[in-house]
Amino acid sequence: MSDHACTGCPEYCTLSRRGFLRAGAAAAAGALAAPAWMPRVAFGNGVALGRDVLVTIFLRGGADGLSMCVPFTEPVYYALRPTTAVPPPGSGADGAINLDGFFGLPPAMAPLLDAWHAGRLAIVHACGLNDPTRSHFDAQRYMELGGNDGPALFDGWMARHLASVGAGGGLVRGLAHGHAIPASFWSGDRVAAVPNPASYGLIGDEATRRARLDMLVHEYVRAGGQLRFAAINTRATVQLLDEVDFAGYEPLNGAVYPATAFGAALRTTAAMIRARIGVEAVAIDNGGWDLHTQMFPVGQGPMALRMAALAQGLAAFHRDVIDGVGGVTVVVMSEFGRRIAENGGHGTDHGHGNAMFVLGRHVRGGRVVTQWPGLNDLYDGIDLRITTDYRDVLAEVLARRIGNQNLGAVFPNYTPVFRGVMY
Repeated sequence: MSDHACTGCPEYCTLSRRGFLRAGAAAAAGALAAPAWMPRVAFGNGVALGRDVLVTIFLRGGADGLSMCVPFTEPVYYALRPTTAVPPPGSGADGAINLDGFFGLPPAMAPLLDAWHAGRLAIVHACGLNDPTRSHFDAQRYMELGGNDGPALFDGWMARHLASVGAGGGLVRGLAHGHAIPASFWSGDRVAAVPNPASYGLIGDEATRRARLDMLVHEYVRAGGQLRFAAINTRATVQLLDEVDFAGYEPLNGAVYPATAFGAALRTTAAMIRARIGVEAVAIDNGGWDLHTQMFPVGQGPMALRMAALAQGLAAFHRDVIDGVGGVTVVVMSEFGRRIAENGGHGTDHGHGNAMFVLGRHVRGGRVVTQWPGLNDLYDGIDLRITTDYRDVLAEVLARRIGNQNLGAVFPNYTPVFRGVMY
């Protein structure tokens, strides 16, 4: 989901427009004591099975990890970005926030400091997809399918994960905020794409809504094949989401979600997770990161505003769900980073190495996890090198927090190396 018009390269703007990758008595007593937004019925889910719900946030467009986690002790960073660098700590209001004496957080992402100091946020740097492509289309597809080497992959890594662990019993196991199933969920069982879970279903007279839905499903079921499957899945999704009063949802700990599409996606995700309706994995898109011009990561610059909106949403989700109830791990990733050097338009072009953010109660947080390659020995002479494959991070989350020990099925032809991100 994007809160911004597309300002990136033609390839990314085209992809964005197409949306290609978006593609009894005890219970009664408990219901009386529960908030109004809680479901009338509850289904088993990952939390009930002792494993976290996984929320993945994909920063579409190639976010600049060097702005989001600033190597402020590297002279090369400032030499190659005279107008688009985040100043070092001690440079006033625009200066980076010192995290560990080497890396800093941009002021725009200061809302994440509570999670950082609580040890629930880790940043994995010099991380990403070890492939030479600089194409949004290819890089996003490779990352969501789970690799580009070895046998051809036609289903998503998240779909293979769900298939390789026991189902929690929910009507819908995976949900993507959007109009189409993202590649990570391709071929997944009981997954759905929903633009807005709070208003999903048929419009019109509420008294006849269920009957009209049943009639439509009946007609499509008669057609058989994929239409039958889609109809049954749609009805299950509508019935599931009907169980939550999203409008009456009450965030915990005074959390306030930003009034953006991304904030709304996080808020509805929080409602579904806390209602325990059976969703085990959620995918959220956050777009607008392809800043070839006017990047400017401080003040009111475009990059600064995007980072601020991301951090505000994540901070609210941390306070509401992760701090409030637990049982959730969030992974933030992007298809590639940006070049070290800024271009003539005060932006940056497609790069290579990047940063991932991992948020949860069982994250070994308050750390930048990296085998830092430095900015003097660059990939292709222009980019941050990758020293951690993004699948290492995803695999560790799956194994340590979501009970998946069949990682070979999730990431074929790849042996993950755990980096100590989770416990």
